[in-house]
Amino acid sequence: MKIEYHKQYSHNLGRDMEYKVYGHAGKTALVFPSQNGRFFDYENFGMVNQLARFIDSGRLRLVCCDSIDPETWSSSHWDKHARIEQHERWYRYITDELIPQIGDAGHLISTGCSMGGFHSANFFFRRPDLFDTLIAQSGLYHASYFLGDYTDELVYSNSPEDYLTWMPRDHYYWNEYRHRRIIICCGQGNWEEDLLASTRRLDTILADHGVPAWFDYWGHDVAHDWCWWRRQIEYFMEKVVG
Repeated sequence: MKIEYHKQYSHNLGRDMEYKVYGHAGKTALVFPSQNGRFFDYENFGMVNQLARFIDSGRLRLVCCDSIDPETWSSSHWDKHARIEQHERWYRYITDELIPQIGDAGHLISTGCSMGGFHSANFFFRRPDLFDTLIAQSGLYHASYFLGDYTDELVYSNSPEDYLTWMPRDHYYWNEYRHRRIIICCGQGNWEEDLLASTRRLDTILADHGVPAWFDYWGHDVAHDWCWWRRQIEYFMEKVVG
């Protein structure tokens, strides 16, 4: 398997940012880390190996980016407005700096587990021009879980349950979503309760707007854990890249 490590300066964040690329050809998936995670976690937790047959055969290329969650969604020290502003800088790093580097804009898969599921969905729904596929696993899709009662324009813009609920029905994004592939999965076992409820709300919102999406609810034995996410991603990627 071809593996590349990159470390490049981000003008939006004012620091070096790291990412890894797995594969030499095929459809590109941008992988967002789980909460407080790093760009190497997807490999370390066996997800890359789980997808090796797609990567080695040239059907899939993974780009695993880095997060700054400890400064944003997970921070217990930063002011809440400062936290969401910092998140928005990271958002612009991904959209304006990283994606132009990796290529395939408009044809990317957005994917991740747990907090990565939230990030993958948020990027997909905010920028359907950059992604044609979403595979979100065990995500939670409303900002209040992390920021409580605090809200402002940036918080709203990063809370999919909210901005999708209030997006005008004639907004052109709805038609964009209808022509994308949307896969959202959640287990019904241990530590999935809040995420399951959020996933069901998102299911209702998209269905109400006539957006075809595959919401897949796995069994009551399926916990919020890498062992299940490995099984799920191989299952779904088979449908996407064959």
